[in-house]
Amino acid sequence: MSAKNIPRFAVVGHPNKGKSSIVSTLSRNDNIAISSRSGTTETAHSYLVETLHGSYALIDTPGFQRPRKVLQWLQKHCNSASERAATIKRFIASDECQHMYKDEVELLRPIAAGAAILYVVDGSHPYGSEYEAEMEILRWTGQPSMALINPIHSTDCIPEWENALAQFFKSVRVFNPLAAEFHKHTELLATFAHLNPQWSANIETIINDLKLARQAQQHESIKVLVELLEELCAHQHTQRVLNKQQAEAVKPMLEKQFKQWVKNREEQASAALLQIYAHQQTQVSLDKMQLPPELFDIDEWYIWGLDKKQLTYAATIAGAVSGAALDVAVAGHSFMLGAFGGGVIGASSAWFGSSKLLEMKLKGLPIGGYQATVGPIKNRNFPYVVMGRFIHLYRQVANLNHANRSALNINAEDFKQRVEQLEKSDQRELHKACERLLKQKSVDDLAATLAPLFELDEPSS
Repeated sequence: MSAKNIPRFAVVGHPNKGKSSIVSTLSRNDNIAISSRSGTTETAHSYLVETLHGSYALIDTPGFQRPRKVLQWLQKHCNSASERAATIKRFIASDECQHMYKDEVELLRPIAAGAAILYVVDGSHPYGSEYEAEMEILRWTGQPSMALINPIHSTDCIPEWENALAQFFKSVRVFNPLAAEFHKHTELLATFAHLNPQWSANIETIINDLKLARQAQQHESIKVLVELLEELCAHQHTQRVLNKQQAEAVKPMLEKQFKQWVKNREEQASAALLQIYAHQQTQVSLDKMQLPPELFDIDEWYIWGLDKKQLTYAATIAGAVSGAALDVAVAGHSFMLGAFGGGVIGASSAWFGSSKLLEMKLKGLPIGGYQATVGPIKNRNFPYVVMGRFIHLYRQVANLNHANRSALNINAEDFKQRVEQLEKSDQRELHKACERLLKQKSVDDLAATLAPLFELDEPSS
């Protein structure tokens, strides 16, 4: 694609209306400076968004500072409507104007060079006639234009803005850069194509690339969870000791090392997830999440993993228990689980694992002494807890816009419901996979088994 055919959009408007936030979200770049302080953007900055087969540029510009005086200058130096675009260029080239109206010169320069206009307003504040001067200036450029209403604090004033903007712009859209879902991004890009018909084919290619890239991000996220599950379910810590008394002495140290390793590994997976979605400024600390104080607090596991009835169902599917539990599983109705679940759970309590997660084993060594081992964790809820925590974080990160710089506040999601909503065949494969993981056995195509849990419920287009 030649530089001439690359779609270019200048994001302009009054100061402090969210222009930089829109550029950050649409360019998927969280390194763009965003501040509630007016005048954060002092010079125009172009950000190239590259996809597999195309690219487009977003230009973050300073806000209008003296639009009425600029309009007066333009009107004074222009004799007819046919001269307006040329008058804008004379304004930009004027040494006097560059000194007196630096911000306006800076924001109009890329537009005069061929960029389409994205005019941003704050839909939470009332419309005022003071905006008409800057909108009239933009109309003088003769460039294709669209208005974006950013509801920064509320949507109260959107209707009056829509009525006013429709008189200056052919296309008016409401777009919240902090909360817009992915499909809103692609819908906005599709609207961009109408601003300049010469860009239509390129923008269609870009939209298709972005959708494919999002699928690739999902697949990469699944791979991260696959590796996390396989490593956590198989992990153990060992230490050579001389005798059983020494083994008891080193047990607390082994347990501490084991827990620290698991915590670090879970944090590595979280960091990998942020990297996949290019969130470099988002901070995620498992210590600060609304999670159990540590992964080993099994009193909290029924929040993040499965409940006892679901674990009983999983046990029958995995072939770990039989009898009454199998009858319940075959019936597959929640009311039968409620009627018989208590007895089944009591009968199969050994299957769930004890409240003591880390048992120590001693193995005699041929050369003398013993090997003390802590782990792997045998509790059947463990892989589900790991999945529940990771998938909830995934859903937060995958839907996090790059203009939103607040740290993630992770609250418990009903992972149990997500599992119950799976097709019965998918549930069966999931439960069998977890049983094999706990036995440190390989699982054929674990990624395909986990994939249904990663669906984001995005509308199809």
